[in-house]
Amino acid sequence: MVMDKGLSIRESENFVASSSQFADLAKFGFGTALITNDLKAKIRIYQEAGIRPYFGGTLFEAFVIRDMFEEYLKLIDTFNLEVAEISDGSMAIPHEEKLKYIDILSRKVTVLSEVGYKVAGRIIPPEKWVEMMKTELGAGAWKVIAEARESGTVGIYNKDGSANAGLIDEILGHVNPEDVLWEAPDKSQQVWFIKLLGSNVNLGNIAPHEVIALETLRLGMRGDTFFDFLPEGFKARKL
Repeated sequence: MVMDKGLSIRESENFVASSSQFADLAKFGFGTALITNDLKAKIRIYQEAGIRPYFGGTLFEAFVIRDMFEEYLKLIDTFNLEVAEISDGSMAIPHEEKLKYIDILSRKVTVLSEVGYKVAGRIIPPEKWVEMMKTELGAGAWKVIAEARESGTVGIYNKDGSANAGLIDEILGHVNPEDVLWEAPDKSQQVWFIKLLGSNVNLGNIAPHEVIALETLRLGMRGDTFFDFLPEGFKARKL
């Protein structure tokens, strides 16, 4: 999943030309969709390239906190989107209410449901992460997003950007990794997950100009993962 934080039409076209075969989803980060020029044209560019665009979860929250969920549904229809994100990282939404939103939206579009807070210092116990992910998948979410924010310093990561291994291990012990989209904006985080879960791990919040570089990590064509996908007999030459 690629994070579009305000690309121009030309930048979107250039991204598609260079990298569309390696991207599945394009998120218009946070509330940028409301002030992005030529939004319909950008959506068309992504869709024609086989990339599914959608609005960031913060925009969903901005509508819900104003009691405008019906208007949010109309917005999705207006832009002919097939994917929507539900989150509660900025505002408090009772979990049962969040599950109802997932159920309603999943009847219209493919739903990504984000778990975790965007505010540093707000802690969710690992068992709670697991419970929320499982119930949100059960309510109709296609995948659950493990929150990290675009900074990569909250949620599944520590303040220094390192992975919260204990939390991630707990999640993996109870949730199918194929059902999780791990936000991993930094290279070190991408490398960590590739080494842990393999080259096909679901990664999100990837900067458009980093998609090709990430693909080389997946293929072992970069020093960080060069030896990870070699047959054993070739690893003897490791420095």
